[in-house]
Amino acid sequence: MALTLLGLSGALTHDPSAALYVDGKLVAAAEEERFVRDKHAKNRMPYEAAKFCLTFAGLRPTDIDAVAIPYAPISLRERARWHYARRYWYAPERALGAILAGNRRFHRYRKRIEWCLQQLGFDLARTEIVPVEHHLAHAASAYHCSGFDGKAAILGIDGKGEYATTFFGYGENGRIHKIKEFYDPDSLAGLYGALTEYLGFEMLDGEYKVMGMAPYGDASRYDFSRLASFENGELRVNTTYANVVGFRRYKEKGKGYYFSPKLVDWLGPKRSGDIADDPYIHYAASMQKLFEDLALRMLEHYLGDLLRETGRLAFSGGGALNVKLNQKIIARPDVRELFVQPASGDAGTAIGAAAYVSLRRGVAVEKMEHVYLGPAFSNEDVLAACARHPARPIGQRLTDVPRQVARLLADGHPVAWFQGRMEFGPRALGGRSILGCPSVAGVADRINAQIKFRERWRPFCPSMLDTVGPQMLGSTHPAPFMTFTFAVADGWRQRVPEVVHEDGTSRAQVLERRFNPRYYDLMVELEKLTGNGVVLNTSLNRRGEPMICSPTDALDMFFGSDLQYLVMEDILVAKSAEDARV
Repeated sequence: MALTLLGLSGALTHDPSAALYVDGKLVAAAEEERFVRDKHAKNRMPYEAAKFCLTFAGLRPTDIDAVAIPYAPISLRERARWHYARRYWYAPERALGAILAGNRRFHRYRKRIEWCLQQLGFDLARTEIVPVEHHLAHAASAYHCSGFDGKAAILGIDGKGEYATTFFGYGENGRIHKIKEFYDPDSLAGLYGALTEYLGFEMLDGEYKVMGMAPYGDASRYDFSRLASFENGELRVNTTYANVVGFRRYKEKGKGYYFSPKLVDWLGPKRSGDIADDPYIHYAASMQKLFEDLALRMLEHYLGDLLRETGRLAFSGGGALNVKLNQKIIARPDVRELFVQPASGDAGTAIGAAAYVSLRRGVAVEKMEHVYLGPAFSNEDVLAACARHPARPIGQRLTDVPRQVARLLADGHPVAWFQGRMEFGPRALGGRSILGCPSVAGVADRINAQIKFRERWRPFCPSMLDTVGPQMLGSTHPAPFMTFTFAVADGWRQRVPEVVHEDGTSRAQVLERRFNPRYYDLMVELEKLTGNGVVLNTSLNRRGEPMICSPTDALDMFFGSDLQYLVMEDILVAKSAEDARV
């Protein structure tokens, strides 16, 4: 009998998702936001995502052996709840709540999961629900999916799980061993999130914007060391400035933030608007530097010997999406390979929880080599969506999609690219993308201004052929998921300037053909036309929206922007008869 496991995330009221393992193979995974068209799908359960996974695999609820959830009760005998209570002494209700009713959030979450399962047709009396500690699920999502043979170090940096914020451990023979955890409010990712709020973005959504802003600033202008320290093996965040609750929170227009008025007294008013200006660019740079410095010191303290022994690190949690930190980890001489879970945020814990339970039941899970795990649509689906759409799109079937789309790109046109199964995780990797030719001057600004409607200073990223990666990036390190930045070689900076950031780096996807043949072939055709097997790639969505899932979603986005060309499977969609002639 096959071991069939369903993982469901959403414990922390954001980024609910579902993942399905059958005998160690990750058959399907999807995020709820894509189906309900609500970014991060806050306060929802992964109903539509789970329904997709079951339908895709042709399974019924009775076929599922267990449901794994990435949240678990924490015993009062452990240090976590006492640490939380002691550090939040100034908020007695929270402090006492951690001691007297410290698992209430788990019980609420489990009840919501049970409700969700019932809506899907599960019989709760016959359904085994297996809780997995949140940071253990993050660790499992990295280590078990890494494909590492033998021993490997494991790092988890996240805002907060039940109480833990940071995880250090190692994996060996399919088992995960915990070395050390830090607990709320001592959270490096939480501190980054608090400064993200101060810099005018939304926590759990805008951290990558801070990272994109940082290269425009000078970290030496402001010393942020007062915000957090790492001494004698312990991380401590200064809760007079950040990671605050209750009356210590800065409030504006009725909303409370995770930083304090004391931070505003020190740095000045909270940033607003879309301009990256002085002094906020320097604050972003200083926060990024503090994050990198402390993370690297903690990594050396707890995992340095393991890295020198094994050469491998598996990394997950929201902090693992900080690609600038990852670039510095790869630069360590003792790191031969870094695997960053491509869905390092909480959505990925659905995979981690299910993978953890699979290993516990004796079934190893496969290496995660791609993220094309969501829904796919046929040409017939595309044409039916066009027929239904009120904008009356003009569609035609292309005879050679890679060659014809490469021609459009080389002529300077951005193209919406909708192909195959939707990606899992936050990165567009050639399934649901907007593409441009990175050697065409101004194409990035055009996409920003006319299509994405986002801040002008945010970078665009390249996808490239695996034959190009070592030349352009000067590295043979695997980079299939856009989880690292690399310094771009001098000659390539001039060849593809539209995908090189202010600091001379690119967050790159290096693609092997076997994982996405049509996308690979498109880049081959573009290389014939321009000499560069590289394409500018950004997610197929508008600002503030989730990535596109269905043809109807794509059409809505297409007609809500200045895009001229949308290619879905073999169908070119245009807004005018003239554009339809390619």
